[in-house]
Amino acid sequence: MGDCQSLGDCDDQRIGRIYEYLDGALSREDLGEIKAHLDGCTDCASEYDLECVIRSVVKRSCKEAAPDTLKAAILSRLHEGRSAAV
Repeated sequence: MGDCQSLGDCDDQRIGRIYEYLDGALSREDLGEIKAHLDGCTDCASEYDLECVIRSVVKRSCKEAAPDTLKAAILSRLHEGRSAAV
């Protein structure tokens, strides 16, 4: 993979490889290839940085627990729905 001048020069396959890189789904050889590309392509590096921020926010949001009152209300409605269905 060569360097590109703008994100428009990087095709969807290369952008997809950035996501695979983030997911740890690449071989050792591919990891080096993508890392080298990110080091030389500021637009792809920006895409990578943005995706890192998004993943961090999503991960943090997924750790937040719903209030107990919300959980109780949902469970209550589920039980009501099951009772009505019988």
